[in-house]
Amino acid sequence: MKFSRSLASVVALYAAAVSTKATPSVSSSSSTATSNSKQVDVIAFDNLGFSGTYRNVESFSNIYDDDCSCVLSTDTVSFSGPNAPLNEAVSVHFRGPLQLNSFAFYTSPDFVHGASNSSAWERLAFFEASSGTAENVTFLTAAGKNSTCLGRALTFADSDGLSAADSATVLAEGTVLNSNDEFVIFSNLTCDASGANNNCGVYREGIPAYQGFDGTVKMFLFEFTMPEATSGSKDSVANWNMPAIWLLNARIPRTAQYSLNANCSCWRSGCGEFDIFEVMNSTESTHLYSTVHDYQGTDNIESGLAAYGHMLRDTTGVMRGGVAFDANGKAIVFMSNSTEFNSSISASDLSGWIKQAGAQVTDNLSSVAPASSSSTKKSSGSSGLINTENALSALVMSLFSMAFSALF
Repeated sequence: MKFSRSLASVVALYAAAVSTKATPSVSSSSSTATSNSKQVDVIAFDNLGFSGTYRNVESFSNIYDDDCSCVLSTDTVSFSGPNAPLNEAVSVHFRGPLQLNSFAFYTSPDFVHGASNSSAWERLAFFEASSGTAENVTFLTAAGKNSTCLGRALTFADSDGLSAADSATVLAEGTVLNSNDEFVIFSNLTCDASGANNNCGVYREGIPAYQGFDGTVKMFLFEFTMPEATSGSKDSVANWNMPAIWLLNARIPRTAQYSLNANCSCWRSGCGEFDIFEVMNSTESTHLYSTVHDYQGTDNIESGLAAYGHMLRDTTGVMRGGVAFDANGKAIVFMSNSTEFNSSISASDLSGWIKQAGAQVTDNLSSVAPASSSSTKKSSGSSGLINTENALSALVMSLFSMAFSALF
């Protein structure tokens, strides 16, 4: 699990989690996926999206006192359809060691992977460090006032991505995040006032509240570097040398991204997270995994469903790629030097980038009937991914386990 905390805080977080079911914001991939993983350049999730529910935060109490608490609404939010619940507005998160050079957000009315007659992608948000361009983007970071149950509040990020600023500021060219440092990108559309029936729901008072990037059919592109960590160590810094880029339901960071109280966020109840490029542990520091965190095909939201493949983290060069969610519930994560950030991208251009990228692994997510999610941790879950390449291996391991048990 990824926690933006010091080593001492991580220890405290573990102790608290035993009794309060801590709410992580990004978390570890399943051991099955990582142990059977092969290096690829394209990771596809088929059948992404299901019918389910989650619960929003309804209220906060005494957020700066020791008895700080949160209440989840008794009314559930229902979702269904392709990519759900990731079809809702999301925020885009970055963790070091990482340097972001370019970012873009696109939508299309009907794009389908592999369909030549799909509509083009139109760019709705764009950041380019070299020119200082920032269109429909707002950089925020957790540098605000600390709360015992919510953690630090969001503030505008200064040009270094970490310090608090008084107003929206563009990330400076060449800014490199160190291990465990984070910033987040929202749109530049402000939220209505905090309230259960308003467009951003209930959120923490005093924060710069902005909307995320909405839509069922959407694409995020990035140009970035992930250099080796040059300071600290895995014994002194949490998430040391473990960079990541991921998406969260935008409601999560507006309430509490790293809370010790599961009622302070919709994350635990399954409002949605998608890890695009993520180093899961320091022993596999050059492996970038992609993981879905909701309750589709699993009841273990912490582990989520990780693809049976990983991409190479180039620690010395520039990487380009992203993720595209189509109208039929197929999400493709890709790494390609052909990636461009034009104002409009044709379906054929995107398909060409993906085709030319290299080896691909495709995982099917299980279909799931509508079911309510609780705010407490569920029992250990089984993977809902179907991967024919690993089915035989899983069977052999199962038979070996049974034979071993019989002998001993």
